[in-house]
Amino acid sequence: MRKISLILASFFLLSGFKSGAHEFYLSVTEIEYNNEKQSLQIITRVFIDDFEDVLNERYGSDLQLSEEAEEGEVAENISKYLKQKLRLQVNGEELQLNYLGKEYDADQLILYIEVENLAPFNKIEVSNEILTDLFDDQKNVVHVKVNGKTKSLLLMRKQETEKLTFP
Repeated sequence: MRKISLILASFFLLSGFKSGAHEFYLSVTEIEYNNEKQSLQIITRVFIDDFEDVLNERYGSDLQLSEEAEEGEVAENISKYLKQKLRLQVNGEELQLNYLGKEYDADQLILYIEVENLAPFNKIEVSNEILTDLFDDQKNVVHVKVNGKTKSLLLMRKQETEKLTFP
């Protein structure tokens, strides 16, 4: 837990600086179950330049991620990539992720995803391989909140999947 706290503190401290390059690779994903709507609401934060690089390398394109210069198949490629790299299972059944959209915040891209029509559950399996295909030292922090209780994971290459149980 101390390691996760240190990584998060570093991420938020360093994300305030607007330097060109960074020497660490980190994403933060928040997953929250909404009992009223019976849905999972997911927010993922990644560095824009890293995400742009992985989309271009993976799909052989020359996309530019910016509010001013976005063209082409950006939304389609983002959705396709997320469905391949972020997977959730409840009761052994893979959940259908719906990519809703994105917004920009300084050097970060904020991705909005939802899973609809999901009955209450106690166990969830999270697999997060975002950017691990591009960066060997990529770390993906995941916070899952169910029934007011939050549990956190640190996922990385060769350890992309973990299961959580909520009482």
